[in-house]
Amino acid sequence: MTSPIFHRRGETPSSAETRRNGRVNTTPASATRGGGRRERENGTTTARRRSRSPSIANSGYSSPYDMATPGTPGTPIFNQDGPTTLSYVWGTNINVPDVTNAIARFLQNYRTSPEDMEAKYIQLIEQATEREEDTLNIDASNVYEHDPDLYSKIVRYPLDIIPLLDVACLEEAVKIKPDYEKAIEARPFNLRESVNMRDLNPSDIDKLVSVKGMVIRCSSIIPEIKEAFFRCLVCNHSPKMLQVIKGRVEEPTRCEKPECAARNSLALIHNRCTFANKQIVRLQETPDAIPEGETPHTVSLCLYNTMVDAAKPGDRIEVTGVFKAMAVRVGPNQRTLKSLYKTYIDCVHLKKAEKSRMQAEDPLERNRESDNYASFHEGDSSDAANEAKIAKLKEISKLPHIYELLTRSLAPSIWELEDIKKGLLCQLFGGSVKKLSSGASFRGDMNVLLVGDPGTSKSQLLQYVHKIAPRGIYTSGRGSSAVGLTAYVAKDPETRETVLESGALVLSDRGICCIDEFDKMSDNARSMLHEVMEQQTVSVAKAGIIATLNARTSVLACANPSGSRYNPRLSVIDNIQLPPTLLSRFDLIYLVLDKPDEQNDRRLARHLVALHYEVPEAPKQEALDLPTLTAYITYARQHVHPTLSSEAADDLVNGYVTMRRKGNFPGSSKKVITATPRQLESMIRISEALARIRFSEVVERCDAAEAVRLLEVALQQSATDHATGTIDMDLITTGVSASERTRRTNLIVALRTLIAEKLPLGSPPVKVPQLLEDMRKQSTVDVSLQDLRNALSSLSGEGYVSIHGDNVQRL
Repeated sequence: MTSPIFHRRGETPSSAETRRNGRVNTTPASATRGGGRRERENGTTTARRRSRSPSIANSGYSSPYDMATPGTPGTPIFNQDGPTTLSYVWGTNINVPDVTNAIARFLQNYRTSPEDMEAKYIQLIEQATEREEDTLNIDASNVYEHDPDLYSKIVRYPLDIIPLLDVACLEEAVKIKPDYEKAIEARPFNLRESVNMRDLNPSDIDKLVSVKGMVIRCSSIIPEIKEAFFRCLVCNHSPKMLQVIKGRVEEPTRCEKPECAARNSLALIHNRCTFANKQIVRLQETPDAIPEGETPHTVSLCLYNTMVDAAKPGDRIEVTGVFKAMAVRVGPNQRTLKSLYKTYIDCVHLKKAEKSRMQAEDPLERNRESDNYASFHEGDSSDAANEAKIAKLKEISKLPHIYELLTRSLAPSIWELEDIKKGLLCQLFGGSVKKLSSGASFRGDMNVLLVGDPGTSKSQLLQYVHKIAPRGIYTSGRGSSAVGLTAYVAKDPETRETVLESGALVLSDRGICCIDEFDKMSDNARSMLHEVMEQQTVSVAKAGIIATLNARTSVLACANPSGSRYNPRLSVIDNIQLPPTLLSRFDLIYLVLDKPDEQNDRRLARHLVALHYEVPEAPKQEALDLPTLTAYITYARQHVHPTLSSEAADDLVNGYVTMRRKGNFPGSSKKVITATPRQLESMIRISEALARIRFSEVVERCDAAEAVRLLEVALQQSATDHATGTIDMDLITTGVSASERTRRTNLIVALRTLIAEKLPLGSPPVKVPQLLEDMRKQSTVDVSLQDLRNALSSLSGEGYVSIHGDNVQRL
């Protein structure tokens, strides 16, 4: 285990006294809270100040913290320029000047391609100085490509080498801009090997590690002292600000003023000290890294300064940091330490971007007031490279067949289902969120439900959308409870306070929540979705905590029919046993049915077999690769905000009126509701998503026409009354079609007439089977026993008859 580089310029009075007395604090660097961490105060680093002194070992002090050199410490080496002194990282043979020179060579010479005129990191430092930024992200794979030895030193001794990176970056910045005073923190990322949480060992302590996982809890921002201000209580004299070293404040024992020289008279003045932001985050293993039969492991992260609040619960991140151990006290008021140490990761860099997953925040966004602004910029690409990527995406958007190209690129392994893929594509792009001056708002997220027979690739579509959606959460209906979906109250393991933990819907805020086996979800869990799917909030009032949490999420659910197979003679409500109030909140409801057809079956079988081996003569369809697809959708969601044109608005109004008109039957007083205002809002959202697909800021007539078509296709499947063959929205909103309601009304009228004829007032009661037989003789339509009982209960509610078991008596 290494210790930080100690130079005489950075010493505190107490540490200098320790040197002179020959006493050394042998506590490990990582045994104290924040031990060994790079200290950054007021734009400078303690290690940087120490590193300014080139001659370290010639001080003449013999201490374990002096730089070890071969032979006698402080041995001068004579060369052409005169005597120089070698300085080494304590306990190793790493020469500090050699490392500094290697870092300078890397920054000045590394180029992405031989054709580049200027070094990559010199360009990035120029951008940082122009924007007054204080961080520089360094891709570790670039370091390995240029100098593998330097890469291994950064990974093995980060506490010693990363401060030297800071110094080298600052020196390059001063060369570019001589009056530049801000410090530049180097943040290495993208290590060659990522470690699983359960594989972190004591041998990894004080080394640079890379860990992937999902954030499940974030603490509030904690102020951590960086520079301490003392004042003498006797003479009011204040010495210079003292730096915090290894997480400890070395309190002066005597006043510096010679006239005073009072002992133990200095008090810490809190409001004159310098503090830095700190946050503790809990990271959990991702499901793909958990072995069979194991529960997920978690690890604590410490974030500082610009990384604070960069990760939110639900984010999938890759963290690069120093793995450290910290001593734990036996009791809060005892100085005795436990023999078991508590481990955590001191973060150096945090990366949310995955090439195969969309991003909720845009690292290129420079407007701090934007919802897409990322407080921590995690990439190492220059402005020119970013502009080239955006130009490439805009070229793709100008292709005439971009709509069909993106549809083919979405889940290419799943055969056909073109209209369903187009609906899912619109869900991924989403509509525009509108907030009116009156305070009302309209959601831009779309909800989609897939219902159908087993084996029709519903879950495969769900898994695919889950993998590319930002902050996506995948859950199953049977394994989800009401509090697991929304929020639950738990005790914080460290503070023992009651805290609110986010559920799946809150964790997928500004993402997509995928719910499989939707029909098997309990009624309590399903009732929590009503508020989320329309108001996009979760209201909680439990254990003294009253809160309203944001759940701006799209819901993608799939359900199986209650009888395993979809019965076309029954409505969607009867098939999947879902409440109509919940079903009406879905924008698109698709039926995925398995219909036997020899020609289609043969094509499907060929497609499935071709996935398992390469067919030489099979033509390959043009499609976008996954990173390009996710980058395209991310850019469209964050930078394209289309508005309706007057022509498109007229088309949507006409389409809605046409859908409503289908419920008017000529020559009949019967009116069927074929569309509701929710369908009009759905059409607006779909048309905005279609405009985003083309990177268009205006919704045009073609978008409105396609939106009307997509909605009619979904309604044609899910809201068709099989008795009449027409679309009837009452099937979705109430669960009973207009024709069924009319049939029930006619049955009640016929039954009332029959009872009036058969049962005069005061006559003995009649049996229900006898009434059923008489009704069947009179009616031209088949009447079931259940229909008769429902009609009798309606008449009983009106006070016309009384029912006792199977006996019916007129009142």
